[in-house]
Amino acid sequence: MYKKIYSNPDIYSIYVPLSKSPLKNVNCYVIKTDSENLIIDTGFNLKECYSAITDGLNEIGVEIEKSRMFLTHLHTDHIGLAPHIMKGGIIYMSKIDYTYITDDAEIHSWNVLDRKFISEGFPMELIKNIHTKKDSSDKYAPDMPFRAAILNDGDKIHIGPYELTCVLTPGHTPGHMCLYMEKEEIMFLGDHVLFDITPNITFWAGVKNSLKDYIESLDKIKNFKVKIPLPAHRQVDKDFYDRVDEIKKHHFKRLDECFGIIKQNPGLTAYDITGLMKWSIRCNSWLDFPTTQKWFAVGEAIAHMDYLRAINKIYRRFENGIYHYYAF
Repeated sequence: MYKKIYSNPDIYSIYVPLSKSPLKNVNCYVIKTDSENLIIDTGFNLKECYSAITDGLNEIGVEIEKSRMFLTHLHTDHIGLAPHIMKGGIIYMSKIDYTYITDDAEIHSWNVLDRKFISEGFPMELIKNIHTKKDSSDKYAPDMPFRAAILNDGDKIHIGPYELTCVLTPGHTPGHMCLYMEKEEIMFLGDHVLFDITPNITFWAGVKNSLKDYIESLDKIKNFKVKIPLPAHRQVDKDFYDRVDEIKKHHFKRLDECFGIIKQNPGLTAYDITGLMKWSIRCNSWLDFPTTQKWFAVGEAIAHMDYLRAINKIYRRFENGIYHYYAF
């Protein structure tokens, strides 16, 4: 299923279902010109995603041999099918995120993340559940390595007569990248700005303050003139600039909430603090959260606590192998 959303250049959106995810779908965007094309993001490495994207490309009349691909960031719902779709063709990706899935994969491995989450009070038995076939998202990742043409902030991509500027927007991932068409005032947003859900901002190995990076990236994106914002998930139902401000307010409110919990309950772990925070999920209590959703929630709480520590609102103590948090 696809729809045309812009002319000159022709820009299409292909609906790629994510039946295994609360995100519902990925919007795969295609820029089509007379000479060449650009495909943006892919969906999971699943048959249903492959069928949706290949059927859409065929209906639009896009030849892979005349196409390149741009990946906004490293999450499996965006890169899962990249090598299968492109079959050795050019795949663009930010230098930072590509490094996370290749050169430095070992230091950003599950073992490193496991140790981090255990030190934040995440129960070992739940971590074991995450690594089962039922819960792990690894099975949706590319099942073969792929080479990428790496990009940095400000780099240009030319598709036919059209120019796109790479805009590095770290936060959701360390090397998340948007694409901007200045003359057309179009921004391909990836997961940087979503309109009816907030992007997950979590702890990343090697990143001191993911939330600070994200807020700065939100400020950065507001400097661009954007008439047509194109998010990777769901629809646009409000003004782009208003939404950026709304997301910032959400995180500052979350910071206040997190600080209040720590002040009232000194000595809690990140896992316990997360359980006392309010989350938009259809569960009766923290105990009912699916394991993977607990993982994402704790990661986001840690990102907020990293921010609070950086501005000297809270501190932590390492006791018996686990961090405990206190307010100044």
